[in-house]
Amino acid sequence: MTTAGIIGATGYAGAELVRLLSGHPKIDKLLLSSVSFEGGQIEDVYPNFLGRISEPLKKAEDVIAASDVVFAALPHGVGEQFAASCMEKKIHFIDFSADFRFYEDEDLYSAWYGKNYKFPDLHKKSVYGLTELNRNQIKELSSHGPVIVGNPGCYPTGASLGAFPALAGGVNCADRPIIVDAVTGTTGGGREPCRSFHYAECADSVSAYKVACHRHSPEIAQSFKLMAESAGSGAPDVIFTPHLAPVNRGILSTIYIPLDKKWRITRENSSMPPSKEIEEKTGQLRSVYEEFYRDEPFVRVLPAGVFAATNRVRHSNYCDISVSMDLNGSTLIVISAIDNMVKGAAGQAVQNMNILSGFDEKAGLEAIPALF
Repeated sequence: MTTAGIIGATGYAGAELVRLLSGHPKIDKLLLSSVSFEGGQIEDVYPNFLGRISEPLKKAEDVIAASDVVFAALPHGVGEQFAASCMEKKIHFIDFSADFRFYEDEDLYSAWYGKNYKFPDLHKKSVYGLTELNRNQIKELSSHGPVIVGNPGCYPTGASLGAFPALAGGVNCADRPIIVDAVTGTTGGGREPCRSFHYAECADSVSAYKVACHRHSPEIAQSFKLMAESAGSGAPDVIFTPHLAPVNRGILSTIYIPLDKKWRITRENSSMPPSKEIEEKTGQLRSVYEEFYRDEPFVRVLPAGVFAATNRVRHSNYCDISVSMDLNGSTLIVISAIDNMVKGAAGQAVQNMNILSGFDEKAGLEAIPALF
């Protein structure tokens, strides 16, 4: 059995990780750390844990010293020191921040996060933890020793899973940008959000924010580039716009992918209802997605006429994907839905831990989504 440590256990993502790991069949002990509540109990912060977690909230150093694997749900720029301690102790480290997401590209990280690497050599031991992209690399690295996993951002997870089959299959037209419009719930702002995430500011309203300058933009572009290059095509430009909705959980991403000429349909009258040709072509595109994700345990390609929705993935590690085509026959419209706190954060981290540790990848993550 395994002892798992969580640094930053009292933030939203950290608390979600506590919830998942407390029911994991291979985890027999949880050690928790919190700077804000050190010495207290997590049930004092989140009463839903009452009677389940009895360990006091410790110093991060004490958690690392007694753990077999460590998660860090911390702000950007503070995880490298803990990663260094874990590598010295020869245990895996899974980081929720952006510090290990950029494939050693310190300039890109610095440009978007305003920080520099303190331990550049550590990044040679890291891997981007989007499981469906890097599963084999994660396995390979873990066979040679301890690994640092840069757990992906929530927006990049939903956007990337929605676009990957099109990019890998050469469906997209690389000369035109891919547009990603995504809507998130308020937990995406963290436990101490800015004013715009407070109830009075966001209730009864949907609003765009950080237009053309959200820090997940380069991470999305990086994933798109890697998948496109694997298919031998050029990297598409990405236009990403995030929106805030007055719900607790979930990210719904609508992804507009311009089709390559071999997939595009020319219609004489675009005001007419969808033609049989469009329905057939959409079915073919859906088959591309179904084949790509055929063996993926947590990606569900929905049948025709069923569209992805956040309430059908709530509290789960699933990503639901629906595939459509615009009336002009020139654009693939993909809608993906994830729970931003699970597949977009804690659940994906557990999925990565399972791979690193040689557990069943689905362990602790097979709960059916909670609809209500």
